[in-house]
Amino acid sequence: MDLSVSLGRLQLKNPIMVASGTFGYAREMEGIVDVPRLGAVLPKTITAEPRIGNAPWRTVETTAGLLNAIGLDNDGVDTFIEHHLPYLTSLGTSIVVSVAGRTEDDFVQLARRVGEYKGVAAIELNLSCPNVSGGIDFGTNAESCRSVVAAARKATQVPILAKLTPNVTRIADIARGAADGGADAVCLINTVLGMAVDWRKRKTMLGNGMGGLSGPAIKPIALRCVHQVASAVDIPIIGIGGIATIDDVMQFLVTGASAVQIGTANYYDPTVSTRLIDELPAALAEIGAASVGECVRTLGK
Repeated sequence: MDLSVSLGRLQLKNPIMVASGTFGYAREMEGIVDVPRLGAVLPKTITAEPRIGNAPWRTVETTAGLLNAIGLDNDGVDTFIEHHLPYLTSLGTSIVVSVAGRTEDDFVQLARRVGEYKGVAAIELNLSCPNVSGGIDFGTNAESCRSVVAAARKATQVPILAKLTPNVTRIADIARGAADGGADAVCLINTVLGMAVDWRKRKTMLGNGMGGLSGPAIKPIALRCVHQVASAVDIPIIGIGGIATIDDVMQFLVTGASAVQIGTANYYDPTVSTRLIDELPAALAEIGAASVGECVRTLGK
């Protein structure tokens, strides 16, 4: 069974990736997860300067998911390059570095710096974080999305992935902007804006007031977004949102995703990704597919 996938110029051994922000810098998972088996690892999003993130509470469990308002807490690009990147690039799997900025130039400078290092397979532009002022603007306007993707594309030779927000009216329009800017693939979706309230204290439970909802609750939204974007652009799609079982993976693949990222499920089952890799061949065989590519975008066919 051929599990390899092509995401534009990014080639992966299999379509199971772990989402940024849910796998730390991978050191935390090394003793639990057989990391080299993964299709790709996305360490937590980095910014130009270190960030301490938002005030607590930063996470709140919901009925069918998780609200978070971490605020891109990270060590900054200098520490990432010096301390984390050498370790990450030694893991034996593809490393996709997630970057975020307040301005277009921030994205350009981060893409240029990170893209210089051997072992970086691709760069994911986090255009969609709902917990950082300014960080979501690029993902809510098609022209702004096109511009920042195009600028980052010129700054580096490595593949560029654009991670988009569902908190828009027409996500297909934003995806077209990313494609027109030269993105190798789009990642759908980031978290859905939500909030939790303590009615006794008459206060919001997250320190930031609002945060991003992830987990099983958002899977139908993510599938809808993948379906709409698959009908609008030809570049590959990476599906994200509530994926925890092989059925979830296959639903995203047939709907239009060429690969998937596992996020919230990593928190309660760190081995979920390798289990999904084990289960994928049988699922493909069940529908008569000899490769991952044979089942991608086959909904209704």
